Amino acid sequence: MSTIPAQQACFSLDGEDVPFAEGETLIQAATRAGRYIPHLCWHPEFAPHGSCRLCSVKVNGRAASACTAHAAAGLEVESNTEELNAYRKTLLQMLFVEGNHFCPSCEKSGNCLLQATAYEMGMESPHFEEFYPNRPVDASHPEILLDLNRCILCELCVRASSEVDGKHLFAIGGRGIGTQLIVNSPSGKLGDTDMALSDRAASVCPVGVILRKRQGFSVPIGQRRFDGRSLSEQVQESAP
Repeated sequence: MSTIPAQQACFSLDGEDVPFAEGETLIQAATRAGRYIPHLCWHPEFAPHGSCRLCSVKVNGRAASACTAHAAAGLEVESNTEELNAYRKTLLQMLFVEGNHFCPSCEKSGNCLLQATAYEMGMESPHFEEFYPNRPVDASHPEILLDLNRCILCELCVRASSEVDGKHLFAIGGRGIGTQLIVNSPSGKLGDTDMALSDRAASVCPVGVILRKRQGFSVPIGQRRFDGRSLSEQVQESAP
């Protein structure tokens, strides 16, 4: 029997009612209800960005981003379908070949949202030819390593540094395959900024771009965030 109050406004997600509050987006309401919609650039602390397109759904038969589309009563939303998951898998494969995402050698393995989402979507190989773009590794900061080869351009660190830390340390520059994260300092080096480990930007990265020095593998493989439970299981368990 449903526990949703009769007066609660709902939309349908893959055939099940999801309640929502006024102003909530589809992904906000779904996450609060314990329903997983794949995503990378969306973060509950920040306004929706809509850049990764991984949260693409169909709303009344038309494509939309779950992070930007607002919930409304009576909407028929499709997310967990063979077509949409195949599309997401392709997007993930493209992200893996556009940077250095060799998971076994990455300190973020087991804590990486990109890796965990690839597992969730059943991605078994990159499929496409590797691009191997030449992006720098910046070790100029005494406490923080910046490996731009792993950046997925989600801009979470850009937004965190601007909106939370008030430092505006990061931006996105370049075009096409040359698009990359850049550091706003005279030298372009992180060591010439006042970034601190306590900054929100230092901990918000979903992949292995911003890493704390001298802390490599302090939490062993097997005990990390995504090692024991899948993304969808964790979202279900977090629902009230």
